Amino acid sequence: MWAPLPPSISHALNGATIIANLSASNEVIGKASYRRNLISMQSAKIIAGYVYADAGHGESTQDLVFASHNLIAENGSILAESDLFEENDENGTLIFADSDLEKICQERKRTTTFYQAFERQKIKQIKAERNLTQSEYTIVELELKNTDFSAKESELKRFVDPNPFVPSEKNERSQRCMEVITLQAEGLAKRLRHINAKSAVIGLSGGLDSTLALLVTCRAFDLCNIDRKGILAVTMPCFGTTDRTYTNACTLAKKTGCTLKEVKISDSVLQHFKDIGHDKNVHDVTYENSQARERTQVLMDLANQSGGIVIGTGDLSELALGWATYNGDHMSMYGVNSSIPKTLVRYLVEWFSEKEAGKGNKELSEVLKDILTTPVSPELLPPEDGKISQKTEDLVGPYELHDFFLYFMLRFGFTPEKIFFLAKTAFRKKYTDEIILKWLKTFYRRFFSQQFKRSCMPDGAKVGTVSLSPRGDWRMPSDASVKLWLDSLENISASASGTEK
Repeated sequence: MWAPLPPSISHALNGATIIANLSASNEVIGKASYRRNLISMQSAKIIAGYVYADAGHGESTQDLVFASHNLIAENGSILAESDLFEENDENGTLIFADSDLEKICQERKRTTTFYQAFERQKIKQIKAERNLTQSEYTIVELELKNTDFSAKESELKRFVDPNPFVPSEKNERSQRCMEVITLQAEGLAKRLRHINAKSAVIGLSGGLDSTLALLVTCRAFDLCNIDRKGILAVTMPCFGTTDRTYTNACTLAKKTGCTLKEVKISDSVLQHFKDIGHDKNVHDVTYENSQARERTQVLMDLANQSGGIVIGTGDLSELALGWATYNGDHMSMYGVNSSIPKTLVRYLVEWFSEKEAGKGNKELSEVLKDILTTPVSPELLPPEDGKISQKTEDLVGPYELHDFFLYFMLRFGFTPEKIFFLAKTAFRKKYTDEIILKWLKTFYRRFFSQQFKRSCMPDGAKVGTVSLSPRGDWRMPSDASVKLWLDSLENISASASGTEK
């Protein structure tokens, strides 16, 4: 590991996913942190697990002192580490960790530079074999039998984060939020400069997504030195709008220095019902989507009037589930939230709230806090007793589960069985196995059936490692079948009930 060209590089390019490094590294002041960083970075560089076993302090002799500094790393993360001079028993220090070999292999497939280096290594090896020189490696293949993920959750020593998109540590999360917002704002600023736009139009509902879109747009206008008055925040009350969301939307627009415009769309929607022969008392999908499409038409026409663009508010989680009205809120000229999952949206708005409170903007901070506690809803059905009657998570399931499923499916290509196993481990104290399985099936059904909406989604900055843009990371036929995925989950159901399929 200490060499300029460590042998682990060649090992990894020949297929090794776990590197075992026996070492007699003596201890001096400051060397432990250097060693830790070196191992962490080497595991990241070769995308592998790295098991480093140091000489025990019982082997110290003459001028050299050994500290038994043992480490287990995986792709840049330290999974386990012993304390210096720690001794568990007479045999020395023992540490252990779970390493996800499938995750390592998937990461290598995604990383083009690793694949290119792998191809060059294979060409060299083939040339060597054709010259009848002895190959440097003997490859022995084996198959692990116990890969049905049937082990009890308590047997898994590896921590499975229930919120993979959101850092758990507050300072790290705050730093991540700042980076995400900067990326969003820079992407939009580039588009505004490119088309010389001085205006942007946003449908402001008083919900989380449109709030984040407005705050990011304000940042982008500041970067471009454009007056925030050029941001037209449009509230469009209709049948499902509550006083709470309406008031919050109006307050938010005023406190951010944007131009507020109210367009009541109820008369237009009722006229549309008459035109197409729809009963206004039938609260079906036509009733809901007519409002969403009317709002988009208003926004597009206002953008034409002001020479601006419509800023999309939909997030990554909604794109994954298809929870958007086609050619309604699904469409815009630039979607600033398109790679932001719902679980992260909440923390980004919270970050803004804390920052505004620190600046003394108490009213803006307070309205953001109230938006954070408002139930997620499209507000397309009439309220009950003045309160939101249509709650998204009651219909499609908890977003924290769907974001978890989405992350491990897209980021690492895991099977439904493995995702189910990981979800049981991560959410064991919050959801039963039956609830997790129910929403996992819902996730796959919706994800596969809604690809046609993602195939024509507008531009938007890629912020994280998971993206559904058809022009970038995600290319999927709109008519792909979900059968194999659901069949594997049916086998889980059968197994749980004691029958076999």
